[in-house]
Amino acid sequence: MTLFDPKSRYVGLPTVLVVDARGRTVEVVPPAPAPLQDLRGRHLRRQGERPDHLAALYLSDPAGYWRLAEVNDAMTAEVLSELRELDIPTRR
Repeated sequence: MTLFDPKSRYVGLPTVLVVDARGRTVEVVPPAPAPLQDLRGRHLRRQGERPDHLAALYLSDPAGYWRLAEVNDAMTAEVLSELRELDIPTRR
């Protein structure tokens, strides 16, 4: 069984066994390394523009908003939504 979408950056990453706070051994996937991305330009956000809208517009992949988050050093989509100007990476 595959846990990730085939386009996910987590596909193929090795899993690690760790002990959680309850003392159970669980299998986890470590954070994926940040992709090398070239900068395409900057976008001045308008009201109502969500990260998935911008990812669809610039990257042709609404699920690729994480790439916008990576290049803008934003930990979550919520943080990304608060930025007035966003760096836009090139399409791959």
